[in-house]
Amino acid sequence: MAAKVSFTVPSPHGPRAVTVSYARVGNGEPLLLLHGIGHHRQAWDPVMDILAAERDVIAVDLPGFGASPGLPNGLAYDLSTVVPALGSLCEALRIDRPHVAGNSLGGLLALELGREKLVRTVTALSPAGFWTPAERRYAFAVLAAMRRAARSMPLPVVERLSHTTAGRTVLTSTIYARPGRRSPEAVVAETLALAHAEGFAESLRAGASVRFTEDVPGLPVTVAWGTRDRILVRRQGVRAKQMIPKARLVRLPGCGHVPMNDDPALVARVILDGSR
Repeated sequence: MAAKVSFTVPSPHGPRAVTVSYARVGNGEPLLLLHGIGHHRQAWDPVMDILAAERDVIAVDLPGFGASPGLPNGLAYDLSTVVPALGSLCEALRIDRPHVAGNSLGGLLALELGREKLVRTVTALSPAGFWTPAERRYAFAVLAAMRRAARSMPLPVVERLSHTTAGRTVLTSTIYARPGRRSPEAVVAETLALAHAEGFAESLRAGASVRFTEDVPGLPVTVAWGTRDRILVRRQGVRAKQMIPKARLVRLPGCGHVPMNDDPALVARVILDGSR
């Protein structure tokens, strides 16, 4: 069941209240799950039950995405705001240094949480930030086009497309290598999440200046990349390994940019192995 938690974060204009929606299930050491830009916490649904068998799993809607309201005035959607906010979220939920796994933007945030020593281990699936300028421009152009398409399609059209494999391919093949595996209900929900994501434009603008250029010393890091990632190409995984020499670099055969849907068993195993 989804729940919400509110906490305060500092801003140039004084403390501001931030509210985050999340789902929590399972038992064991805490594991925080962070989705990518324009997505929502349900991106993790294919692996939630597997992970919950060994972990206390907390999947969150990042501020301005999914069911979480946008950040209040005075707070930017940049790393210097969102990373401490996630630290405050953990305090509000009374979880001390959880394991963290993130995808895309969530992978970048997971690595930053690791660099700040706010987590025990990091698993980053196709994390943002290891791009060249040309690769970043390409990725942002694809994401912006996906957003325009999601906002322009009437809901009845989305629903009709979602009920066929070909239609789900039209709607989601940019992020999934196996879009036919996604349920019609999930495809409709994530298309609406992308269309209505309050934090999308500002997060994309903030990402224009982001490059991950430092190591993450002192804790276990796993970086995993789908071989069929069409947004952040897999050679960026090699750069991540060069930047974080002690990281475990894992290849996800046949997986796209959001691999949890394409091979849930493999992704769950990678996350659990990385958090042991």
